[in-house]
Amino acid sequence: MSNELYLVTGATGATGRSAIHHLLSRGAEVRAFVHNDDDRAAALRANGAEVVFGDLLDNDAVQKAVQGVTGVYFVYPITQPQLVDASAYFAHAAIAAGVRSIVNMSQISAKVDAVSHAARSHWYGERVFDWAGVPVTHLRPTFFMEWLTYGFQLPLITHHDLIKVPAGDGRHAPISAEDQGRVIANILQDPAPHAGKTYPLYGAVEMNHEELASAVGETLGRKIRYEPESFDEFRARLSAIGMPKHFIQHIVAVYHDYQNGGFAGTNDVVEALTGRKPMTVGEYVKTNIKLFQPKER
Repeated sequence: MSNELYLVTGATGATGRSAIHHLLSRGAEVRAFVHNDDDRAAALRANGAEVVFGDLLDNDAVQKAVQGVTGVYFVYPITQPQLVDASAYFAHAAIAAGVRSIVNMSQISAKVDAVSHAARSHWYGERVFDWAGVPVTHLRPTFFMEWLTYGFQLPLITHHDLIKVPAGDGRHAPISAEDQGRVIANILQDPAPHAGKTYPLYGAVEMNHEELASAVGETLGRKIRYEPESFDEFRARLSAIGMPKHFIQHIVAVYHDYQNGGFAGTNDVVEALTGRKPMTVGEYVKTNIKLFQPKER
């Protein structure tokens, strides 16, 4: 409903921005929770969102942000620890504020016995929201298409026509943040049918990394190749470019899961929830083609 207020955390991140875009386009009121008053926050404000500042580990800021809110989207940075703490603060604030529904961004590797600290924390974070009693929907996406643009991958594509990770023969159906934003917005505006459910989210086509490289290259008009990388090489490369230790532990662990089939599969959840098929890799690269062009060093 257009007169209801929705809180979107991670508002300057990919899924948060997309969710805000779709909510605002439908006439909804949006409160965007961000860390800093920078150009990204200014853009959200210019598009019609109310912008508030804080950290999900700041209980006072969270309690203030949820006041008067109908539904909330909760997403926590994968690079940072203390997800369970943040989930507890947020759940408590949602109860106190009388929030009607929560959409929680989890991940496909969330398990009670996950080797990844972040993936295990996502599992416990889900349980915190379940125990809180506020109607919640958990989203468990496979790898995002946006990972192609991360610092450990994009420079290899732009300067070396190379995709390099320890993916082995694993498969996944890459999903875009754009598609996830539509899912989030739809659930927030009609939460009842989705309360208590956990949705694995997949993109349009399941593929291995050779097929992924081919799809990227076909759109760019140049040959992109996939080069398998050992876990030790991958860990060292991430460390060398300054990735946080928490993220390195997570991503190395989940690529073990990936090689064992933990990210494989497809479904029709995105289309069923939004009425539109998810974006293909080619469509994503075409939409963001400037990012993938070689840059002068």
